[in-house]
Amino acid sequence: MGRKGWTLLSNHGHVLVCLADDPDMRLKDMAASIGITERAVQQIIADLEDAQMITRHKEGRRNRYVVSRDVQFRHPLVAGLRVGEFVDLARSRPRLRQLPQPLGHRSGDADGLERDAL
Repeated sequence: MGRKGWTLLSNHGHVLVCLADDPDMRLKDMAASIGITERAVQQIIADLEDAQMITRHKEGRRNRYVVSRDVQFRHPLVAGLRVGEFVDLARSRPRLRQLPQPLGHRSGDADGLERDAL
């Protein structure tokens, strides 16, 4: 029997999907939805910006993120796949819901998310 608790997407993929779903999403809300710390989300956003997969725009005290749809994935196995194609596929699924549990205490899925169908 395989190990429980792993997910197919990395946290980077999860953050990208969150930003595609809601460009105004707060770091705190992303962290809670994904099941990671706000600091981890901050670092992932910096990584995605460095890779030019997203751009950040200041709107007052808030940030708005734009997904760069034409940027291609970097890994040779998915060369030619554009971020926009991935985001479209991810957004075509039923929405994820944050489970009403504290970050450190999870039951069921190891990433703390309830899925309608994945």
